[in-house]
Amino acid sequence: MTDSSEPALGRRAMAMLDELARYSDDAGRLTRLYLSKAHRAAAEATLELMQRAGLDAHIDPLGSVIGRIEGTDRNAPALMIGSHIDTVIDAGRYDGTLGVVLGIVAVEALLEEGIAPACPIEIVAFGDEENARFPTNLSTSYALSGKYNPDWLDGADEQGTTLRDALAQFGGDPSNIASIARDPKRYRGYLEVHIEQGPQLEAAGLPVGLVSAINGVTRARATVIGEAGHAGTVPMSMRRDALAAAAEMIVAVERTGAVRADTVATVGVTKVQPGAINVIPARVDFTIDARAPNDAVRHDMVADILNECEAIAEKRGTAFTVEPFMDSPATPMNKALLSRLEEAILDAGIVPHELASGAGHDAVAMAELCPVAMLFVRCKGGISHNPAESITVEDADVAARVLLATVRKIAS
Repeated sequence: MTDSSEPALGRRAMAMLDELARYSDDAGRLTRLYLSKAHRAAAEATLELMQRAGLDAHIDPLGSVIGRIEGTDRNAPALMIGSHIDTVIDAGRYDGTLGVVLGIVAVEALLEEGIAPACPIEIVAFGDEENARFPTNLSTSYALSGKYNPDWLDGADEQGTTLRDALAQFGGDPSNIASIARDPKRYRGYLEVHIEQGPQLEAAGLPVGLVSAINGVTRARATVIGEAGHAGTVPMSMRRDALAAAAEMIVAVERTGAVRADTVATVGVTKVQPGAINVIPARVDFTIDARAPNDAVRHDMVADILNECEAIAEKRGTAFTVEPFMDSPATPMNKALLSRLEEAILDAGIVPHELASGAGHDAVAMAELCPVAMLFVRCKGGISHNPAESITVEDADVAARVLLATVRKIAS
């Protein structure tokens, strides 16, 4: 790879990111939920970006944007590059979208150089990676790998709109989901570039790093049922306070997540009922998110969490129930694809650095289809899922050039 003092590819990527950041469901902040009006607008803008770059592109029945260039051997297994364009509420502009635009930039640069790849190359902009609107799990990428769960269509958002209805409003086609599934024999690999969403690369002084594996994730909804009563008349010893029990459980979740190396456990959402200042809480709903790079370790951690919660409920005279809704496996990266990325990093004069991903990515679902590998890009302060999310144009340029060099090697 040749050095360049002018980060042209980085500037091109930043311009695309600025363009896509215009599409939001909320004024004054970036929120782009799956199948929303903003998602539709961003999908159409992404479609246009792909077409301008020279790709044959379309929006599939679930709202993913797919762009493709053929190789000199049209029958050769294709290389896929992708990430997502949906966001969390009040998001930054780089999470997911960076990987999509860098794929477009790399193919655009390849075509401008007059290089015809030996195999087809596809760029994919998935629409449901954050799972922020519906109770799904990487639904749009699992559709490509042939693992779409039809039950997801009946899941509803907070307004009661089902995914099925939202898809129809979006212009998608729930009856045609089976057509999305790809043949594993037709794909040689999937590459994803993503901001790190953590502080390790910044601490190491490195613009990019190699992802060794993606942590497995367990998510569940927990409910504690106690008994409402007057806050001034029920003696402390006679209370069945659902919130006090839940508070003790939340501390247990945190404590259990910290016991093992490389594990984390979080309660991110709570809802208290009836929610009055002078009423003992009768019900608390809360979420559990537990992650580890090893599935056996994760399952043991979750079992410990549930055992502690049940013991707390029994001690406090409350009921405790739990409803798991996600069990995403730990996903190791493909060594052959990682070695290609590593070669490109070395050619750029950068020290290769491996790190595990604590966050889930579309690569988890794509691993069901073909070999996968990921490249992380340094982000300021490790901040993500936040408007303060930030990367430099220089780091975007490094990532673009590493991806371009890797594509040249794989598709030659």
